[in-house]
Amino acid sequence: MLRVKNLHVYYGRIHALRAVSIHVKPKEVVALLGGNGSGKTSLLSAIAGVVPPASGQVSLDGGEITRERADQIVRRGVALVPEGRHIFKPLSVVDNLLLGAYHRFSLKARAAIRAEMEAVFRLFPALADRRGQAAGTLSGGEQQMLAIGRALLSRPKVLLLDEPSMGLAPRVIREIFDHIARLRAERGMTILLVEQNARGALAIADRGYVLETGRVVLEGTAEDLLANKDVQRAYLGRERTANG
Repeated sequence: MLRVKNLHVYYGRIHALRAVSIHVKPKEVVALLGGNGSGKTSLLSAIAGVVPPASGQVSLDGGEITRERADQIVRRGVALVPEGRHIFKPLSVVDNLLLGAYHRFSLKARAAIRAEMEAVFRLFPALADRRGQAAGTLSGGEQQMLAIGRALLSRPKVLLLDEPSMGLAPRVIREIFDHIARLRAERGMTILLVEQNARGALAIADRGYVLETGRVVLEGTAEDLLANKDVQRAYLGRERTANG
């Protein structure tokens, strides 16, 4: 489905990604773990066309998208939910969702887009009750739901989620992770998930990669990474004993 090969990204003299290679299979949830500055957001930005790679290749369904513009990549089926959500706060919930479908809006498509919007409201009932409300008045969790819903209106083949739990209360984080799991279970969504909350991410992921200073240093199944002592020590806040 999505394949990244030997990707290099620079910000001036800063070498943010160094020969990064990953892949995401159809209907798979893959977690990207790593500390601040490890290159996780840079990788999502490069895949989505927000940051141009210096070299390497990004392909979707076997077709290369490395040099395409961000709007073209959206049309190809890659949607990014950015860190910090970046919703349009003065606009209503409905108008924010409609912006997710801007690239395919037409009079003929209007009914289909409205039907898809209702599907988003069924997925996120809290938004349905606030559809005419200004997005900036929503809670943090509701704003995150709105950002995900907006991305879904683009009809993505691959959903890129950058730190969806950031700044949220533990109860809301669990709810967001439950929604992400439902997207894969009920819609067959393919998801690449960047998260500081390693335990929560690996609980819903099939596989994961660990990035450090722009390099992939570890990869494996979610179960293997949860059991890995280096991952436990660095990202899970504890190291298991031999008996536990």
